Amino acid sequence: MPGALPLVGHAPALIRDPFGFFLSLRDHADDRGLVRIRLGSMPVYMATTPERLHEVLVDKGRWFEKGRFFQRLKRLAGEGLSTADGELHKRNRRFLAPLFGAQRIKDYSLVMSRNARRLSASWQPDQQVDIYKEAAAYSIDSIAMSLFSTDVGTPAVETIRTELPVLLDMLLKRAASPKILDRLPVRYNRVFDRASAQLTGVIDQVITTAHAGGHAEEHDDLLAQLLRAQVHDDVPVRLSDVQIRDEVATLLFAGAETTASTLAWAWHYLAHHPEVDRQVVDEVLEVVGPDRAVTIEDVPRLTVIRRVLDEVIRLHGVTFLMRRSTAPVTLADVTLPAGTEVAFSMYAIHRDPEAFEDPHTFNPDRWLDPGAKRSFMPFGGGNRKCIGDQFALAETTIAVAEVLRDWRMTPAGGHTPQQVISAVARPDRVPMTVRPRNPAPSGPGS
Repeated sequence: MPGALPLVGHAPALIRDPFGFFLSLRDHADDRGLVRIRLGSMPVYMATTPERLHEVLVDKGRWFEKGRFFQRLKRLAGEGLSTADGELHKRNRRFLAPLFGAQRIKDYSLVMSRNARRLSASWQPDQQVDIYKEAAAYSIDSIAMSLFSTDVGTPAVETIRTELPVLLDMLLKRAASPKILDRLPVRYNRVFDRASAQLTGVIDQVITTAHAGGHAEEHDDLLAQLLRAQVHDDVPVRLSDVQIRDEVATLLFAGAETTASTLAWAWHYLAHHPEVDRQVVDEVLEVVGPDRAVTIEDVPRLTVIRRVLDEVIRLHGVTFLMRRSTAPVTLADVTLPAGTEVAFSMYAIHRDPEAFEDPHTFNPDRWLDPGAKRSFMPFGGGNRKCIGDQFALAETTIAVAEVLRDWRMTPAGGHTPQQVISAVARPDRVPMTVRPRNPAPSGPGS
């Protein structure tokens, strides 16, 4: 791809306008959907079409491991599911999968519904709120309270609310920067290191408290399940405290920002598309009714919300991920040697005009066509498919339904939400004025 500079390659263009850079890759790709760029001195092959993405993640996924990007995240997530490779990844996924089965999601959904109703009840008529901040608080609380029951987790939830957003704001830049920059005595590194130490420290403290109080025997939250989990190789072995901390950190990082972004963009688009907003509310009233809490059984029946969420994820999904080939592998008819970095932007691929008509337009009804799903991989695919996809779907559906049943949102003047580069294309701020619908907002315990 043209435009590479000596020593730094395409990194300045990526940093200057990341979304424009990702969207431009398709124009420079060959007819196989591949284009070679340089990040610093490192060559990277970018997959730019749904077909190449499917080949990397699914068809030939066994020949790829997590690349350089995820290695830089190990400082925070250790050898958790998102960063582990090979046999360690298989083992981690094997013992984590039951934690996200249907019955477990049903249990967690009670926390989600309670938090969504509490969020809705916290607003006043004609109040102006930043919907992204509200969504972030709901998301963090729902994950943290699913992880930790109140007897051990209340102080942890408070720390997570404070420190996790700080780390998420810095994480992508940190991962994309040379490791040597981590040691520079600058404010950016001090803030990151302090937040990292606070977060890992409070997780360690919760694990220690849980051991001392017999938490695994008396509770059934995610932490208790991790404490009871056994790794089966030749002999069953309990997870170490470090392994438990790695998985807790992974779940926090993987779930908080993506859910907050999806909710904020969904409420933003619905405020600008009152006809879709009306469809959502009518469906919620028909399926759930005016007062009852939204349950996990309602989620698959709220099909308008599902189309809205799919469209939001298509428009503002994962920005940039990398894989590294573990052996020679052929993509299309290009043979790549072992150790080759291959990257992709789901954000750009899901805006491919050959896959999606009018790709930059919010149109939930495009998902009425079953064929639209062929080019859509919102949670990845293959052996790396997001293990928490059903958790995320329940969490977002419940929040949209509970909040919009109570409140009509109107964009507050003076600011148009802008995309911010992070794990997903999240909004910077989404100021809204909330006004009650009929029926009146329901209380958190009703």
